[in-house]
Amino acid sequence: MSATSPAAVVVLAAGEGTRMKSKTPKVLHEISGRSLVGHVVAAARELDPQHLVVVVGHASEQVTAHLNAGDAVRTAFQAEQNGTGHAVRMGLEELGGNVDGTVIVVCGDTPLLSGETLGALAATHAADANAVTVLSAEVPDSTGYGRIVRDAATGAVTEIVEHKDATDEQRAIREINSGVFAFDGQLLGDALGKVRTDNSQGEEYLTDVLSILREAGHRVGASVAGDHREILGINNRLQLAEARRLLNERLLERAMLAGVTVVDPSSTLIDATVTYERDAVVHPGTQLLGTTHLAEDSEVGPNSRIENTVVGAGARVDNSVTLSAEVGPGASVGPYAYLRPGTRLGTKAKAGTFVELKKTVVGEGTKVPHLSYVGDATIGDHTNIGAASVFVNYDGVAKHHTTIGSHCRTGADNMFVAPVTVGDGVYTAAGSVITKDVPAGSLAVARGQQRNIEGWVARKRPGSAAAQAAQASPQETDGQS
Repeated sequence: MSATSPAAVVVLAAGEGTRMKSKTPKVLHEISGRSLVGHVVAAARELDPQHLVVVVGHASEQVTAHLNAGDAVRTAFQAEQNGTGHAVRMGLEELGGNVDGTVIVVCGDTPLLSGETLGALAATHAADANAVTVLSAEVPDSTGYGRIVRDAATGAVTEIVEHKDATDEQRAIREINSGVFAFDGQLLGDALGKVRTDNSQGEEYLTDVLSILREAGHRVGASVAGDHREILGINNRLQLAEARRLLNERLLERAMLAGVTVVDPSSTLIDATVTYERDAVVHPGTQLLGTTHLAEDSEVGPNSRIENTVVGAGARVDNSVTLSAEVGPGASVGPYAYLRPGTRLGTKAKAGTFVELKKTVVGEGTKVPHLSYVGDATIGDHTNIGAASVFVNYDGVAKHHTTIGSHCRTGADNMFVAPVTVGDGVYTAAGSVITKDVPAGSLAVARGQQRNIEGWVARKRPGSAAAQAAQASPQETDGQS
């Protein structure tokens, strides 16, 4: 922990969010690879707090399960949503009561809030020795927001005035309240015990703590966010889409400043969990999702969906979909390929046009060039799989594995009926259905012998267009009858 690391961060995520008009709790709606509350938790963790607690209420089991799907997050339960002050009390009770040190309170529906801004809030709170520090922002249009009113001489916050209660002079103020605060933990705990519910909603308002502490002679200050858009809360689908756009722009800007070429940022999506190295190139219409990693000199797109995939140095993915896959250094995918979970392409391997691979390991330099399905298979090094091959991995009950060795040349239109093993250096004839193991160095031929029945069309389809064409053809046939 650093000198300004808070003792605790309390995330308020108990509300239902009815304006989302969704069966999904508001804080679980996702943008850029994380839920709304997930973004807030990630930002809070950047502060390295001693304690982190999320206050849950509506759909608490669902929200708690989501939070614990990755690194476990401590939760507090607010059985009845009796206001923000009550929610913070529930959070502190989960931590054992009053907390020594700084307590930061954030809302679970502010996904644009950065760890940097929260860190600046904590630093200002400590430097100014405030009892409370409000995270504020200067906005172009402050209509509808609570105004931050400061003492002209000291800069201290004297009050937060809601728009409906503000004078004309106060309405001209552009600095607004974000609903995010840093508190002295001991003073917060004491003040929460004095918050009243004699208001129109009958709830405990966290903002009442500010006036309670100020009247007790304690200083209330403010820390201004560098970008007012960071404090935006999400209440409906329009705001969700706008937040996604803003966050996507921020993430792409970060990638480009780190050395990634993004040809058309306006048509490119990237998740917060994506990583990359310099000189990677992203073409238009591409989605980079989940835990995807782009290595140096890799190139993806256009029109590709790359999800939870490692794309190796110098590899190329073109007009394709890859899900939980690994594309080795110098390997190529597409166009129009589909790599399903568990697929690993070795160095300089190829999954070509209209190729689908599922749970398949493809060795170094091996090519599956086109029009093939390969499932539940291991293919060795420097092998070529012929066009229109199918690995028949499912018998209607269970999946079975196929193994193809190194330096093999399999014919076009082959079927490999699993379980089957093809040894190193094997050739297979076009049109073969391989149902038995093939020893190393063999040629496997598994197809019926061709027969040409001359005159069949004239006898069986007399007068047809085919018969007329055959009769008019000067070509002579020399097939078997």
